Amino acid sequence: MSKGTVVLAYSGGLDTSCILVWLKEQGYDVIAFLANIGQDEDFEAARKKAEKLGAKKVFIEDLRSEFVEDFIWPAVQANAVYEDRYLLGTAVARPCIGRSQVVIARREGAQFVSHGATGKGNDQIRFELTCYALYPEVKIIAPWRVPEFYNRFKGRIDLMDYAQKHGISVPVTPQAPWSMDANLMHISYESGILENPKSNAPADLYLMTKNPEESPNTPDVLEIEFSNGVPVKVTNVKESTSKDSPLDIFSYLNEIGGKHGVGRIDIVENRFIGMKSRGIYETPGGTILFQAHLDIETFTMDKEVRRIKQGLGIKFAELVYNGFWYSPECDFVRHCIDKSQENVEGKVQLSVFKGQVYIMGRESPKSLYNEELVSMDVQGDYDPCDASGFIRINAVRLREHHRLQGLSSVKK
Repeated sequence: MSKGTVVLAYSGGLDTSCILVWLKEQGYDVIAFLANIGQDEDFEAARKKAEKLGAKKVFIEDLRSEFVEDFIWPAVQANAVYEDRYLLGTAVARPCIGRSQVVIARREGAQFVSHGATGKGNDQIRFELTCYALYPEVKIIAPWRVPEFYNRFKGRIDLMDYAQKHGISVPVTPQAPWSMDANLMHISYESGILENPKSNAPADLYLMTKNPEESPNTPDVLEIEFSNGVPVKVTNVKESTSKDSPLDIFSYLNEIGGKHGVGRIDIVENRFIGMKSRGIYETPGGTILFQAHLDIETFTMDKEVRRIKQGLGIKFAELVYNGFWYSPECDFVRHCIDKSQENVEGKVQLSVFKGQVYIMGRESPKSLYNEELVSMDVQGDYDPCDASGFIRINAVRLREHHRLQGLSSVKK
């Protein structure tokens, strides 16, 4: 007798293939769910494999467009960066996948959802907080936190033996000695030989970006047009070609960024669960957009509004990294950030070359830049004498502070 139906976030790889068979062993009816978020994957082969392994149903959902519009664009608006460097490529993908997984679970009347995330990482938190938020009564099966599972499978060799025993096909070529996660926004590499933070990344690790040393010797010059803080058009100035749909824009920026080796970082970061981890990331299109959006935002946004918004961007990045996309506080922060973007429109021209993005110029009908006011050649509507009082008022606090410091040193 079945224990119930479980929707498994399934990739077709070794871990989730073994988990699918293991869940069936435990007495569950398994629905396999594959999310297409831009990874290089043979989805039909994965479908056939899941069916062969005994999945009751298999759903393959193309989430690429909604991933860009509903998740990547808000991150662009926020200038979202975790711990000053990480552009959150994995973190923004998880609520997108989890949302679709929950839709399927509800539609199919499944009481359970499952995933292959480890018990040490962030993804277990991101998946499960999403599922609990959108399907409060759901029960979650996380095999890598179930003693019967992780005591039985202590590593990949145990999984390989299990796969062979149960007719689960595995790649005949040895896998790269690190763990990878790929989507439209980035590829991440961690674990394995990368766990030693001193070890340099092997030259053949990177799949999304060309080595900047081997990239073209001529730059690509792009013009990116923004409206409400999101890109609505990208034009290659030299080639006079353009893209104007969200998915096409982001895919093209990935192509150009990858061609010039843009977006590589190698960092040690703080996981939400409390430990530090070493990660290597490639985010070509996201890096170009981060630089372009930062520029047009500074050009069009009031100084004090932007100062508040900077703080909101840091908070948003932390919430997303920690798995709280569907929390009331993240909803509030997103709403405030979206409000701040109402006048963030215009065009940014930039050069992409040898691993770098170089801003060249910008224009906007909502610009707060007043050429006459700032000019050193024109007086404009500004009286320099006003600066004297402005400086003296700001000096009051400094003079008093140093007067007190003088008194303190005399007393000593």
